Amino acid sequence: MRENRLRTLWKADQAAVNGWLAVPNSFSAEVMAHQGWDTLTIDMQHGVIDYAAMVHMLQAISTTPTVPVVRVPWLEPGILMKSLDAGAYAVICPMINTREDAQRLVAYTNYAPRGTRSFGPVRALLYGGADYPAQANDTVVRFAMIETAQALDNLDAILSVEGLDAVYIGPSDLSLSLGCRPVFDDVDPPVAQAIAHILERANAHGVKAGIHNGVPEVALARVAQGFRFVTVSSDARLMAAGSQQILARMRPAA
Repeated sequence: MRENRLRTLWKADQAAVNGWLAVPNSFSAEVMAHQGWDTLTIDMQHGVIDYAAMVHMLQAISTTPTVPVVRVPWLEPGILMKSLDAGAYAVICPMINTREDAQRLVAYTNYAPRGTRSFGPVRALLYGGADYPAQANDTVVRFAMIETAQALDNLDAILSVEGLDAVYIGPSDLSLSLGCRPVFDDVDPPVAQAIAHILERANAHGVKAGIHNGVPEVALARVAQGFRFVTVSSDARLMAAGSQQILARMRPAA
């Protein structure tokens, strides 16, 4: 079966640099994948990407060694299973607030006897290889998003679920849940404390921790802090930022 380089990086205690895809287009996904990101996450929760666009984007990413990740819209078995059947090698599930939520996530993404994933890896066989059915449970990576006060209250119970590989912090939703400003990087003190607590407890349970960032400087600081999956910006933000830089130089002269 095709290697999941995300697991390989983690075994070497290295951080994965993750890009974010918000544009529902295979060519933009292909361009991003050819830049050398360790992983690219197709965001189906927020934005304008539907399932058909996601499949085309997964096909585009597969022209490179970049690991394809999908953030699903919600904790729902159908979309989790279809994303894996389409060839996602990792899934990020939002709003995991209880141990039961985490158990369902693990069950939906594992074949029996570990879980309840239905069998039908139509494209995953092409991407992963003929032995995908035998190796998928140990190859796919499962992220639970920790982004609410309720999740913080249940953190150790969530982290203790067998088969949960990683947690992913959404700083904006976590900030809102704690009564703070919804930002990525310059978080308020209560959120900074919560982020440090999530990382400490994840490490204690042997679970990897990831986090969303806006700029490389903050992502680098998070890696030094101990995070092993760091998202930096997105295709849409990078396109806007690049345009703004050009226009800032051109407008005065024009």
